[in-house]
Amino acid sequence: MSTGEAGNSESLLAWASPDVRRALGRALDGHEVSVDDALRLAEARGHDLAALGVVADEMRRRQAGDVVTFVVNRNVNFTNVCIKHCTFCAFSRDHREEEGYFLPVEEVVRRAQEAWDLGATEVCIQAGLPPKLDGRYYIDLCRAIKAVLPDIHLHAFSPEEILYGSLRSGLPIKEYLVELRAAGLGTLPGTSAEILDQDIRDTIARGRITVQQWLEVITTAHALGIRTTSTIMYGHVETPAHWVRHMALLRDVQKETGGFTEFVPLSLIHSEAPMYSKGLVPGVRPGATGVEVVIMHALARLMLGPTFRNIQSSWVKEGPKLCQLLLTVGANDLGGTLINESISTSAGAQYGQLVPPAELKRLIRDAGRVPAQRDTLYNIVRDYTEGDDEVSPLDAVQDAESRFGSYRRLIASGAFRFTRR
Repeated sequence: MSTGEAGNSESLLAWASPDVRRALGRALDGHEVSVDDALRLAEARGHDLAALGVVADEMRRRQAGDVVTFVVNRNVNFTNVCIKHCTFCAFSRDHREEEGYFLPVEEVVRRAQEAWDLGATEVCIQAGLPPKLDGRYYIDLCRAIKAVLPDIHLHAFSPEEILYGSLRSGLPIKEYLVELRAAGLGTLPGTSAEILDQDIRDTIARGRITVQQWLEVITTAHALGIRTTSTIMYGHVETPAHWVRHMALLRDVQKETGGFTEFVPLSLIHSEAPMYSKGLVPGVRPGATGVEVVIMHALARLMLGPTFRNIQSSWVKEGPKLCQLLLTVGANDLGGTLINESISTSAGAQYGQLVPPAELKRLIRDAGRVPAQRDTLYNIVRDYTEGDDEVSPLDAVQDAESRFGSYRRLIASGAFRFTRR
């Protein structure tokens, strides 16, 4: 670190308490943030919290610069029918419920085609785990989409879905991923992670993919050259110690494989989640507080930024305004346009239908940053400076629900009612 940077660091930390000052100083000097230091920083409040945010923003500047990215994409949650009963999930339905739906392959392809025609570079596909699903369904779905849209990026299937497809097909995870890649799969969402602590998982989602199984899918994908995102879901029964251990585990994986493209903190949307609304889990919190959201993103920048580079803030979970604020405490990406999002919406999220590129660019500029459209792998598709904006077809959409449909309308319509397959 240069003399000037050292002086700036000292002035940034002048108001912090001595132990926080030491921890943040070590981070600014390029040392890896230890678990012990991260645990102390997770408790930051008052001036310590302000210092944490300022240092996280400085590390963001060094690691990712002033460009803030977003991807033009569409979510397709092709079914809400699931054999699991995770207490945090308000999206899933039992196969006997009238609100269960299953989009046929041609409808998934149609939605992907519509997104492509509107400028999307990615379609993100995740769904429930229907009973007796053909083990090759995910492979066939990829092949069907790529036959029509060879250039679209398929960001599809959580590790839970990969495990399910592997079990249903009888193929080992490695062979299953090889077949998916050959069928056109580009990357995997690193969802179904929740908290990578087995005791917590057994409390909120017994029978869910285990920590070791999640790691097996992720590291096998990375070894095959299939990159993934990574996530955490917080604001329920976990503690900051769980956050820190979760991120330390992801950091260890990244050092070994280099396969993660980003880290996405996802705070619990509690209002319709059964664990909260039905009291299924004692002591569950009503989601993360605003301070917890800020600390999570700042800690992520300090712990993961040196190896991940990209920390995303989720406007679906936090809303566009708080996501804009998170750009000042370590985040450098605003996620995607989404077009449709059903899983968070079903849990009571107020956002999730669409934030068009023009609005994302406005939020980024208002935060003093430079907007850029990226692809799934964080290659820049185009950057935007004042006066050279392209108008996206999505910017002209006045009523996204009328144009693209919504989760509520879908489960009520009966148009794609699930029948035992």
